[in-house]
Amino acid sequence: MLKVEGISKKYKQFEIKNITFQANPGDYFMLLGPSGAGKSIILEVIAGLIKQDEGQIFVDDIEVSSLSISKRNVGLVFQDLAIFPNMSVAQNIGYPLRRKGIKKVEERRSIQQIAEKLTISHLLERNPISLSGGELQRVALARTLALEPKVLLLDEPLSAVDVQLRSGLMALLRNLNREGQTIVHVTHDYDEAISLGTNVAVVNNGSIVQTGSPVEVFRNPASEFVANFSGIKNFFQGTIQERTEHDLRCFFTGNIKLWLYAEDPVGEGFVSFSENSVAVSLEKPDSSAVNTFRGTIVDIFQQKHGFEIWVDVGIKIAALVTWESVERLELIPHKEVWVSIKANALRFIEKI
Repeated sequence: MLKVEGISKKYKQFEIKNITFQANPGDYFMLLGPSGAGKSIILEVIAGLIKQDEGQIFVDDIEVSSLSISKRNVGLVFQDLAIFPNMSVAQNIGYPLRRKGIKKVEERRSIQQIAEKLTISHLLERNPISLSGGELQRVALARTLALEPKVLLLDEPLSAVDVQLRSGLMALLRNLNREGQTIVHVTHDYDEAISLGTNVAVVNNGSIVQTGSPVEVFRNPASEFVANFSGIKNFFQGTIQERTEHDLRCFFTGNIKLWLYAEDPVGEGFVSFSENSVAVSLEKPDSSAVNTFRGTIVDIFQQKHGFEIWVDVGIKIAALVTWESVERLELIPHKEVWVSIKANALRFIEKI
């Protein structure tokens, strides 16, 4: 288990502030945020490469805040991998074992075991210069895992890997985690966070702004930053001003009223809803959706799982529709359509 409590550090012209989170045994914990948010500094403080100004770090309930990196029982894989070009793959993997004073017989056994686990046994005699990016990433992982760290720290491990190799490395990391390895993984890619993470901490400007499971964070963003960063297209600022006898609240954004269920008091905030929750039709729908608007298609373009359509109804609403729907309804720019969203699909975020 890794527990980080109130870590703060001024570093050059940047500062991380009151970083607090916990990665339980077997967690795959994602530190997610844009470039320059402070994610890598957090990893380096945990590893002991940078000394924090305030706060404490615990590994398995043992405080390691003042210990050297070799005594913290964590393993850090750098973004640039730092593979030694003058050593073979086997020598690279065995380097930390030799520094620890492990006997040669045990070193060879450990190298072979970890190489088999990461499917790089056939590369052991190769020079790193001749390896691909994906192979180098596996060598860096093997070298770090050879010491059997309690917590594996990964700094953007997939950023320099070709698209064709990403799925294989993601499967490898997922398997390591399923076998019990606790992982803390820094990334700027929320697709990685969804695919790999059991928990996510969103980092912005040196602070953690939201923590939870990927589903909790991306379905219920706690701020405009989280919503925008996670790719939520339908996100509007406004004010809740009315309430009906059926507990529906009226949210005003511009000249548009959006009806939703919310326990929050009257006041300013944000409403979000997914593209998948927006229905598009040519006629006014006869359904239970209370948010129904007539508008004009202002843009349409292909996405991985269909077409994204933007409809101007006074505000611009994004919908995700299938190829079949685009053909059947003959959806093109400037065409008038109806869009509808059920009240229970909308989420209200109170402005802080």
